[in-house]
Amino acid sequence: MTVYFSLGTNLGDKEQNLRMAVQHIEERIGKVISLSAFYVTAPWGFDSDNSFLNAAVAVETDLEPLALLDITQDIEKQLGRTLKSAGGVYQDRMIDIDLLLYGDLIYKDERLTLPHPLMQERSFVMNPLAEIAPDLVHPVLDITMVQILANLPE
Repeated sequence: MTVYFSLGTNLGDKEQNLRMAVQHIEERIGKVISLSAFYVTAPWGFDSDNSFLNAAVAVETDLEPLALLDITQDIEKQLGRTLKSAGGVYQDRMIDIDLLLYGDLIYKDERLTLPHPLMQERSFVMNPLAEIAPDLVHPVLDITMVQILANLPE
């Protein structure tokens, strides 16, 4: 199964944080088949003096979605993340790993929604994702990643 993750960091050595996250993903989740460039972006949803570094990664895995969620949350803790954003309240972070897409699966429970429910609203997610998977079709919106990116406001 091909899965897509969004990676973000705005504390510490940002490039190293992303590289360490990718290394942990490869060791614990599966083969990294594509990694985007690193994008410098402004904070989204909160004020901070620290810009973000964001990327997208495509991974081949045999793991189920909830197992991926558990592993990525564990990787975040290992890399210094102390709190998860909750209730739309965001803060600075060492690393954030979001599962965006799990093949064409549409799934929702109290812990996980697939596809990621806000991905199409966030240029910091869509720029790197459209770079590595331009023709991938969103399973709910039924348009490609490039089309989603083109529809985002500047």
